[in-house]
Amino acid sequence: MRKKIRVEDFLPRIPRSDFAEQLMGYRLTTAEILYHMPDHPDLLQSFTWQFQDLVPEFPVLRRFLKFWEENIEARLHSVTVASAALVKPAEVRFADREFRLH
Repeated sequence: MRKKIRVEDFLPRIPRSDFAEQLMGYRLTTAEILYHMPDHPDLLQSFTWQFQDLVPEFPVLRRFLKFWEENIEARLHSVTVASAALVKPAEVRFADREFRLH
């Protein structure tokens, strides 16, 4: 069976800035993760993580939670997610004028 070839496989991986990600639809996302301590299962510990992610799919958060469940002993209790669009495409526009001071 032939391997599917994608154009993206041949493009250079260019690091993106947070601003570029925001223009692509990423939002500042905060996740509060409550989990049971492995040695003390009756205690809940809180872990807060802030990152850029796509709403409503949350692919970054989903990958992280999958990694957690597969590699970390602590059992998840709950995850609370909040996100905010810091830059909206309508807010980005070209300047109407340019002023120069000598």
